[in-house]
Amino acid sequence: MTEKPARGQEPPEPELDRPEPERPAKPEPSEPPGTPEPFEEPPPATERYVPQPVPPELGGSTGRGRRVRRFRLTAWIALVLAAVVVGASVLWVNGPPTEAELREKAGLFGKEILRIGVKDDTPGIALQDKSGARVFRGFDIDIAYMIAADLGYPKDRVAFMAIETEDRARMQARDKDGLFVRVDLVVATFSVTPERQKDPSVGFSTPYLYTEQSVVTRSDYEGKVTSLGQLRDKKVCTLGTSTSEVELERATRADVTAKNRISDCIEGLKNGEYDAVTTDAAILAGFVKESAGGLIHHDIALEKTEMWAVNAGPNAALRDLVNLALYRSYADPQNHGWEDAYKDNIEPMLAASRDVNVAQSEQPCVLPPPIRRWPWERGLSAAQECLSR
Repeated sequence: MTEKPARGQEPPEPELDRPEPERPAKPEPSEPPGTPEPFEEPPPATERYVPQPVPPELGGSTGRGRRVRRFRLTAWIALVLAAVVVGASVLWVNGPPTEAELREKAGLFGKEILRIGVKDDTPGIALQDKSGARVFRGFDIDIAYMIAADLGYPKDRVAFMAIETEDRARMQARDKDGLFVRVDLVVATFSVTPERQKDPSVGFSTPYLYTEQSVVTRSDYEGKVTSLGQLRDKKVCTLGTSTSEVELERATRADVTAKNRISDCIEGLKNGEYDAVTTDAAILAGFVKESAGGLIHHDIALEKTEMWAVNAGPNAALRDLVNLALYRSYADPQNHGWEDAYKDNIEPMLAASRDVNVAQSEQPCVLPPPIRRWPWERGLSAAQECLSR
């Protein structure tokens, strides 16, 4: 038998593997006040930096604040756009008319034939074919065709009608049957004067030719005419109701005969009925050329410039369209209508009138007429060209 150990003398229990008790972690030594935080290296360059929103307490925006600012910006942009649209609408409604509106006001819609009053007895300017056919040639004819084309009328839709000097303001010309007919335009060596501009029946365009008054005599005339005063006591023929007649009456007490047709004056001069004929140099130059030395052209040194213009009568819309056609001829470098008319008709007359400034070789300045256009359309702002030409 095994003896029991005495009380208090029990054998020790075998030791088992027990986990060691956790020891409290040593507290990190606190950094003394004022010690900067350790430097932290920035993220690698390959990482994308995402900015963090600024807290509201530091001046950042809350979601509601951003929405309010976005709404205010949208509203401000809408107000600006509305103001621009309203302003453009006001200008469009109250501004000058468009070219289409002018055509409508001028009565061109549905108008098949454009009737133009012209001279028919002036070589180089406007002369009707002697065969009797209604064929006209000359500088005024080419200018009339140029304007008509810009208005939408080709040559086969233009009807030229002979008009006399006294009927140019009334715009009354004769048709093929000799009956008086009102024309749409007058392109007939019609000079601009203050008195004519006051006439409500006359509506001048901008001038299309500059010339001056001159004198023509037969080649056997003794001496040279350098002023109208030298024609005192002479028999002189001129166009009635013209600027030449007024100047002649002011300068001399000559025996003046006024005719409606300059060709009648030239015929009387050749026949010895008159000693001299006076009117615009551009009108007389063609007769001097045709005379082959039988007539002499004299420069009388008048400072006044004769400015030929188109008469559109009281039709202001048509007058503006005529000005637009003349402006395009003047300002567009691709438009040679005026230059071709001068070269074909006036240049051939210059050699026979070397001592006279028959007509200026450049088209008179034309300012842009008041035509309304959209901003993206080609503008008409070439007014400064007048200062450079």
